[in-house]
Order: sequence, then C-alpha cells, then structure tokens
Amino acid sequence: MKAKATLKQIAKEFEVSISTVSKALSDSPEISEATKIKIQEYAKLQNYKPNSIAKNLKNQRTNTIGVIIPNILNPFFAKVFSGIEKEALSKGYNVITGISNESYKKEMQVMDMLNNGTIDGFIVAVAEETQSLKAHQHFKDIINSGTPIVMFDRVADTVSCDKVIVDDFESSIEATNHLLQLGSKNIALVSTIDNLSVGKLRVDGFKKAFENIGKQYDENLSIIESDLELFDSKLNELFNDKKVDAVFALDEHASTMAMKFAIKKGIKIPEELNIIGFADGVWSRRLTPSLSTVSQHAPEIGAKAAELLIHKLNTKDEFYQPQTVVIKTELRQRESTRKL
Repeated sequence: MKAKATLKQIAKEFEVSISTVSKALSDSPEISEATKIKIQEYAKLQNYKPNSIAKNLKNQRTNTIGVIIPNILNPFFAKVFSGIEKEALSKGYNVITGISNESYKKEMQVMDMLNNGTIDGFIVAVAEETQSLKAHQHFKDIINSGTPIVMFDRVADTVSCDKVIVDDFESSIEATNHLLQLGSKNIALVSTIDNLSVGKLRVDGFKKAFENIGKQYDENLSIIESDLELFDSKLNELFNDKKVDAVFALDEHASTMAMKFAIKKGIKIPEELNIIGFADGVWSRRLTPSLSTVSQHAPEIGAKAAELLIHKLNTKDEFYQPQTVVIKTELRQRESTRKL
C-alpha cells in the first residue's frame, strides 16, 4: 500500500516551509496561484490526507467526542451509540468509543487516555462497578480539567453535568399498573441489576404501584440477584413452588430467562402468565411469543446526549447550568401479555 505523504515530505520536495505547504493546501491568498496548484496537485498524487485532529489542536479543539459505554454487547447501548454518532456527524464531529466492561478501573483508564487532547468532551454511561463503589471523583476531576461530560441512562447524582435519562420510576409504575389491570394477582419482580441506579428506581416504581392501590406486594415473589447463575436457580425454583401469574423483568437477562423457564415448564404465555420486560432490543420481537416491553427510545437518548455536549462545547456562557433531560418511554404490548 502506498504510504500517505506528510506536510514535511511535501515541503522538502518543493524546498519550502511546512507553513507554506499548509497555507497552499488551505487555499490561502498569501500563496501564489502557481505554487498552490503545484503543491495541491502533488499532494493529491501522493495520497496526502490532512490530519483533522492535528489541524484543530491549534484551536484547542479536535471536533471529536469520546463515548464510554459499559457493555458493547448490550443492544440498548448499541442503539444509544447509533443516535450519538448520527447527531455528532451531522454537526461535524467524529466519535471515538471506549468500553469500560463494567469496570471502575477500566473506566478511569480509558477516560484518562482520551482526556489528553484527543477529544473535546465525553458522553458516558457509568460502569456497574463504579456505581456500586459510588466512586465518582474521576468524573469530577475531568470536568474540573475543562473537559465537559454528559451522562446518560446510568448517571451519578453527585456529579454536576448534563444528563439524559428515562423516567425509570414512572415507567415501572406504568408497567406494573398494566399487569394489575390485566387481573394479575401474583406478580413476580425479577432483576439482575440491583447494583445500578436504574435498577433501584425500577424496583421503587414497582413498589409504588402497589402502594397507590393500597395493596402489599408479595416479597416472596421478588428475585433481585446480580449473580446470574444464582438468579437462574432462584427463578427456576420460583416457577416450581409459587403460583405466579405475571412477571415484571427489569433487564434483558431477567426477561429472557423468565420466558425460557416458563416455556420449558409448559406454562402458557399469555393465557397463564403475563410477562413485561425492560428495554426493547431486536430479541424482544423475535422471541416466541414476542415480549411486551418498556421501550426506552435509545437512539433518541443518544441524539439528545450528543446535542447537549455539542451545545456545551460551543457555548460561551460562563454560568451555564447543567440540565437533566428526561426521555419518555413507551409500553409496547406484544404477545407475552393479554389484551385489555
């Protein structure tokens, strides 16, 4: 493969300064037309490509956004990223992605690596371990260094920055109300994400729905367990020992396993068991029966996060007040719940 030419190589070829070459390639009026044409044609012939990051460093801008997500395999984060990238590209920004793999240490390392002039700002969903440890100082240090952060979905309340969330609490109330309206009496609450802020809010919403109608939910029907093997074992026992007529699953794993165990045990869905899950990946539509879900509108979350960050990067307001934008969810009814 032919190597790309550099400004230094082109300058040496024409025995001029690097500054002259740069100005010629930028079509500067300071350089004669004849010289500009010769240098531009030679640069094209030699496969020269300008380094946009280096070009913008003079202005302390790279027009590049760093996106840190906890899990690349989670369809929710993939959809959020697509929304970020679409909005960023439309505004002339590039996107670099880092994966924390739910690790506090990895999250710090990736952000520290990128916060060296590589990016202008971060869009972040906080890693599970970071939330569990309540360790948020690295976010505050980055913001104090002059690099803005926008958090989405999983956020840190102690960090002053723009945030984009869905109303997990109200969404959970709505989903639980729907199961109650279907006549469900014994609703199981199942979750593997209790370490996450969103998981806790969804549990609170579930409890609030019962409180609103003056009823007590059966705590014996709740499985809140982050160890996946232990969760699966407890869920299997739940279907063996309890007369469950509905399941509200707060995450993808919980939703999938609830469907799997119910079908395996010959429980008819939705005739004998109604199931609602959280999030809305392709898998929810492809399951048989298809899964009713709380859709979080992930691409919209991503687009709004990018919009907020770019606005922050371009604003000159010294007294800018961070804002929290709430994206509305939607209860999508499919085959795993009966029709009202």
